[in-house]
Amino acid sequence: MRIVDQINAGEQFLSLEFFPPKDKNEWPVFFKSAGRLSRLNPLFASVTYGAGGSTQGDTLEIVTRLKKEHGLETMAHLTCVGAFRGEVRRFLDDLALAEVHNVLALRGDPSNDAPPDFSTRRTLLHASDLAAYIKNAHPEMGIGVAGYPETHPEAASPLEDLSFLKLKLGQGGDFVITQLFFDNNHYFDFVDRARAAGVNQPIIPGIIPVVSLKVIRRIVSMCGATLPPAYLAELEEADRRGGAAAVQKLGVAYARSQARELLASGVPGVHIYTLNRDEMVLELVDGLLPSC
Repeated sequence: MRIVDQINAGEQFLSLEFFPPKDKNEWPVFFKSAGRLSRLNPLFASVTYGAGGSTQGDTLEIVTRLKKEHGLETMAHLTCVGAFRGEVRRFLDDLALAEVHNVLALRGDPSNDAPPDFSTRRTLLHASDLAAYIKNAHPEMGIGVAGYPETHPEAASPLEDLSFLKLKLGQGGDFVITQLFFDNNHYFDFVDRARAAGVNQPIIPGIIPVVSLKVIRRIVSMCGATLPPAYLAELEEADRRGGAAAVQKLGVAYARSQARELLASGVPGVHIYTLNRDEMVLELVDGLLPSC
């Protein structure tokens, strides 16, 4: 089933994002955690796709197993940078055979060990190109795209960034999942600007709980999100007083507060970047919705 059809049914939801563990020895623990989180009845679960397609096979296997073994509606992330059209088509065909009906279309970034000719191999240059290709190759598939409440780091301006979002949606995107943010006003402003620009598709806010200062500083440096100074000061104080456990406790409470406010404002649902940590997510979402 296409995720957008479920979103349009109107009931608020939670969705989850996982990433493939690098070591297959970690897979039993991963699937045990995913199984526990499946009891939350998320609307869907998405699985990331490594830089330059480095985890393509793992992504395919994980979305397939999450669907077949845990009954989750799944969505595979797919990046196009450096990929040949034939590679993309094979991946889409494999998803269809596995009855995975949804894809998050992303441009992506080259892996650190990409060969010198990597950039010249690109025949799908942008996420909008990929959305259009998916729509043509598998019109039955649902297509999600990414949105940036604080503007994509490479965009010249928020206005230009919105024009790219509209293009991705116009080329086949059904709904938007936002990049993580820590100030809900960024999301509300983003939605207002998108609606004023003519974007009518659902825009799902993406929320991440801070589990360590090192991890979150690396993440925000890559995606262009910002930590509010007051929140950062609280995290640093928690780290000084109680270390990683205190940081995570504060991070979960903050993310829970964000999610509660967003749901109260009437958002379609909240997408949780799980970091593959089931206990943390269970604490975060406990009681947020009737299904939780």
